[in-house]
Amino acid sequence: MCAVKLTYPGVYVDEVSILPPSIAEVESAVPAFVGYTEKAIGPNGSLTMVPMKISNYSEYSLFFGNPPVEAADSITLKAVDDGAGDYVLTAIVDPTKQSKNVLANSIRHFYDNGGGDCYIVSVGGYKDPVDKDLTDGLALVEQIDEVTLLSVPESQFCPTYSSVAQAMIKQASDTADRFALLDPDTVTLKTSALPSGAITTDTDLIKTAAIPVGKALSYAAAYYPNLITTYPLNVTLGSVKFSSDSAPDLKDDLVSTLGTSSALYKRVEALSKTCYGFLPPSAAMAGLIARVDATKGFWKAPANESLASVITPTVLLSDNEQGNLNIDSTSGKSINVIRSFPGYGTLAWGARTLDGNDNEWKYINVRRFFMVVEESIKKSIHWAVFEPNTASTWVKVQAMIENYLFQKWRDGALAGAKPEQAYEVNVGLNKTMNSVDILEGRMIVEIKMAVSRPAEFIVLRFEQMMQTS
Repeated sequence: MCAVKLTYPGVYVDEVSILPPSIAEVESAVPAFVGYTEKAIGPNGSLTMVPMKISNYSEYSLFFGNPPVEAADSITLKAVDDGAGDYVLTAIVDPTKQSKNVLANSIRHFYDNGGGDCYIVSVGGYKDPVDKDLTDGLALVEQIDEVTLLSVPESQFCPTYSSVAQAMIKQASDTADRFALLDPDTVTLKTSALPSGAITTDTDLIKTAAIPVGKALSYAAAYYPNLITTYPLNVTLGSVKFSSDSAPDLKDDLVSTLGTSSALYKRVEALSKTCYGFLPPSAAMAGLIARVDATKGFWKAPANESLASVITPTVLLSDNEQGNLNIDSTSGKSINVIRSFPGYGTLAWGARTLDGNDNEWKYINVRRFFMVVEESIKKSIHWAVFEPNTASTWVKVQAMIENYLFQKWRDGALAGAKPEQAYEVNVGLNKTMNSVDILEGRMIVEIKMAVSRPAEFIVLRFEQMMQTS
């Protein structure tokens, strides 16, 4: 049918569109971070409780400031006379004294691991974290459509960890377009008095906080333990003290004892730069997910990937210890572990959602693939609202979705030797709709996808062959 009104004799040109609209894929890894900052000043005034989008750590420093200065007793120096007129220096880090305001270094960790655009919600200046502050800040993120990941590193230090964890899971499942990355509530270090640590006790706190409601747990993943990073603690050397078993003449104030120009002070200063702090893992995992999405695709599981700027996990787990966390037949909740492997570094060594026993949604990449595809198709099909609910519209809709899924299959996101084994799109009268649906204005599209799943367990079978000659 000619779209131009024919009113006079002559030649008319009518361009006919035969190509279906294309689907514009949404961003898959845009996290929102909530926490306390040194300051919160933007171009238009205060940024406290105002979500702010940034693209690099320099922007974070400009708007939100620097990491907090650590307590004087977070580092203790030990100086023992070596008998030759010098001292053997040792720095002892007390992780229990480290500042609970870890957002600044967490953002740095996010970018070091491949992060890009993200949103920052400052809930105020540095102080001990309060769960209501963090949940109020988290609520501001709910209306930001671009956000796809949630991270609240300071939830670990809240009086009520569960309230923050539950708010993260609820928001992710309610919006169905973002994924929550949970940090541990408590990480108990292994010591000579506690050689096995308290891994089960620590991780049970996460499982207790993660209350299952329908498919909500498939929109979240939890990681354990914390990470010792390559970021030195931000200490003021003048306030650092020598331990009681140091040389007798080195027990006073560091500056007044040595003087800032002395060789020993310079050695202490260099030593302090090797006193590294720990961070909860969620921000680093958000960066790793962004990196994997950009280099391999959001359908690849964010596991067996190295974490940058990490010296070691705070707790080293064995295969058996991880096995009990990866598959929990009692609670059905899986905890992903970060482990250190000789020759490989520190790796994310788990790919399960908290709903780890659900065959549909146990893997992070499967849930995130559906999230991205659903959101991309939902936004790209908006043109069809109020279009005639007839075969011509159905054909366009089906073609645009099939073209998009064909590209995903070709990229390796969907399993199947042929496209028809990888996906199926149906729309039409007596297929997905009846006459009542048409009368009531409903156009129903059914989409089936065979998402590729990770090879989590690789089994090699060996047997001896008998000599035949």
